[in-house]
Amino acid sequence: MAYFMGVDVGTTNIAVLVVNIRSGMVKAVSIAANKSEVTDEKGKILGRSEWDAEKATELTLQAIAKTASKINSQKIRAIGVTGQMHGTVLVSHDKSPLTPFIGWQDLRCNEIMPGTSISYIDCMLELAGRDGFKREGCRPSTGYMGSTLFWLKKNDALPEEPATACFLPDYVVMRMTDHEPVTDPTNAGSSGIFDIISRSWDHDLIQRLGLQEISLPEVRRSGEIIGGLTAEASRKTGLPQGTPVSVACGDNQASFLGSVADRRSCVLVNIGTGGQVSMWIPKYIESENAETRCYLDESYLLVGADTCGGASYALLHRFFLDVGRAFFGAKGNENLYDEMTRQAAKVSSGAEGLRCEPFFSGSRLNPNRRAVWLGMNESNFTPGHMARALLEGVASHFKSIYDGMLKSGVSPRTCLVGSGNGIRKNELLAKIFSAAFNMPIKIPLNREEAAFGAALLAAIGCGELDFEEASHLIKYKK
Repeated sequence: MAYFMGVDVGTTNIAVLVVNIRSGMVKAVSIAANKSEVTDEKGKILGRSEWDAEKATELTLQAIAKTASKINSQKIRAIGVTGQMHGTVLVSHDKSPLTPFIGWQDLRCNEIMPGTSISYIDCMLELAGRDGFKREGCRPSTGYMGSTLFWLKKNDALPEEPATACFLPDYVVMRMTDHEPVTDPTNAGSSGIFDIISRSWDHDLIQRLGLQEISLPEVRRSGEIIGGLTAEASRKTGLPQGTPVSVACGDNQASFLGSVADRRSCVLVNIGTGGQVSMWIPKYIESENAETRCYLDESYLLVGADTCGGASYALLHRFFLDVGRAFFGAKGNENLYDEMTRQAAKVSSGAEGLRCEPFFSGSRLNPNRRAVWLGMNESNFTPGHMARALLEGVASHFKSIYDGMLKSGVSPRTCLVGSGNGIRKNELLAKIFSAAFNMPIKIPLNREEAAFGAALLAAIGCGELDFEEASHLIKYKK
């Protein structure tokens, strides 16, 4: 049996696919909207991002069932799971959720702590000391597990009963297998309280932050099989009871595995709601403007992630919808993306001097940063110029992150791999990125790179493939 299933519990969508690891061909795929957000209007104004982990799990099981119905489900050898990183949900000893899942887009840790003049993030930095986060591979950031736990602690919002902090993909695996919450180094490393050099929880840092009373999940090897589908999960998905399920991994690492055929020569740019630029490195190094993350074997990724990406283009889209509604009687629910891109394509490179810094909700390193339009004049003040300048601003920002990575001593790459719907659905943006990086760009043939990578990792965990063999299954558009 050469069929493996990959599941990606994303912020916007939940993707499930089945791949034949002998040929690399995707045999079935299903996409479902992740409609599990429960943030109320007041919370949205405050920058909250809260989700129902149980509903997300049910939506995932439904997507699995839909995919399984398209093939002979008896052929599924194992299931790999990935999904959005950083956030957290607290679960009880009987595996019930005690809090909403607080996601990576949550901004509460940028708030000023009551009775102080500093944010929760700044307070964490002070408590940790000068080298407190040196071994984490990243600074603390709002939306990260460690930061959210710190906020909950400081606001007396932790559950009264004993609780374990859990990542959303790990919660889904827990529900599928009834196994105790476990995680892997790729997800644990996204918490901001995990020592990525020793690949273990940083108990000294955790104690300095006052979080020692919170249980953290056991860390297992990426791809390790931790259990089989329960009878209930079998009934809901249509897959055989006991089908092996591997420990969940981070979606950034899964996307890299599922889209980069030659990790030594390629740099990956993923544009979805936000954006990331990722480079593989064999050993741990530090970079001033990028995070160092555990990869799926004993190596690492340098990752520059930021909020600008598809969300920035969506905001411009919303602006155009508001204009249509206010002045032309439009309904305000039209899809203008294709027309925006067509108008942008009519504008020459450089947008005739118009530049955009597309940080409408701040940046990872500077949450107070805001978007800027520069060089606007009477000839370039058009929708097409604005769309072009915004897309070029996104590409320019991630190119600057890549340049910063090179200053850390890593070797330049010669090929750009573009993934995520932001690039896949926007040919113009792909060309803009290729020009900005001065590299040819390759687009993976498979659309759901993270789910594809999760399936490959499950195959590696079962001993059906090694990482080199998995890379040979990556195919690109011609």
